[in-house]
Amino acid sequence: MRHLLPATTIPHKRVSMSKPWTRLIRCTARGHGNRVFLGEPIDPKVDVGLALHNGKDVQVYEISGSSALDPHARVTSNILTVAKLLTPLSRDEVPVVRALGLNYSDHADEAAHLAGREKVDLPKFPMLFYKPSTSLIPSGDPIVLPSVVRPYAEHLPDYEVELVIVIGRDTKNVTEEDALDYVLGYTGANDVSFRKWQNAIPQWGFSKSFDDTNPLGPVLVSKHALPDPQTISLKAVFNGQLVQNGNSSKQIFNVRKTISFLSQSTTLPAGTIIMTGTPAGVGFVRREKLWLKPGDEIRCEVGGGIGTLINSVIEEKPKSKL
Repeated sequence: MRHLLPATTIPHKRVSMSKPWTRLIRCTARGHGNRVFLGEPIDPKVDVGLALHNGKDVQVYEISGSSALDPHARVTSNILTVAKLLTPLSRDEVPVVRALGLNYSDHADEAAHLAGREKVDLPKFPMLFYKPSTSLIPSGDPIVLPSVVRPYAEHLPDYEVELVIVIGRDTKNVTEEDALDYVLGYTGANDVSFRKWQNAIPQWGFSKSFDDTNPLGPVLVSKHALPDPQTISLKAVFNGQLVQNGNSSKQIFNVRKTISFLSQSTTLPAGTIIMTGTPAGVGFVRREKLWLKPGDEIRCEVGGGIGTLINSVIEEKPKSKL
């Protein structure tokens, strides 16, 4: 008697639709174990992060290729059901995370007022810091508050919704006019920050680099599907309360300027992530300060088809003693 393999283990044939992707996710799929896939949501309007959080099925057309950085990746006719959402690029695919501080005029205003200054001195050049890829997590994974930031009311773990640029090919010395030609696409992020450490040390890298603290995603939208990155809405909702409601039109250094400036005499390798700053409404500048603590939920909603990052907050577990 011939034994048939279970349907979920029969190899499938990917048939290309001969079209590039417009909205890409990385995920595992039901019936395929821990194998990682790329996919294009079948429903072009679905908010992937929100739908999965609400327990809804999200189906995608499989995208050929092992990476979003593959210029030959194409949407196929094979249909998958998402089991777990991952970041659009893996940590190994991200050579560097560059990030801008104080890049929104309204956020610069609130930071100046907190310091007791009436006049707002906008930065003359992008204020750059770096983050390691080990900080990156997908929507649905918890933000881990490290033990070094206890007590939380003193260290003020904070949220920052952001628009993220993903560089598609090696970039160096580009002009503002040509800058968008080097973009692969755009996604969202929550640049979780720890304000005590940020204010204690002139360089911001330490306070923004802890492992498993930076949600990224949920969807990577192609530059062709989002031709104007200066029209993107950005919202943060903390425990059900709308706390940030901005738009990328208020960036001090827009996407073109940012890419051009950062590429001067410096190669931005393919896969580089550039976090472009956050609008007004962060927790530490408020009269009644807000801060993240275990049990909280923070949602970052980014327009343009990118969708909603939804992450709970937990504390780092102490290492067991041998």
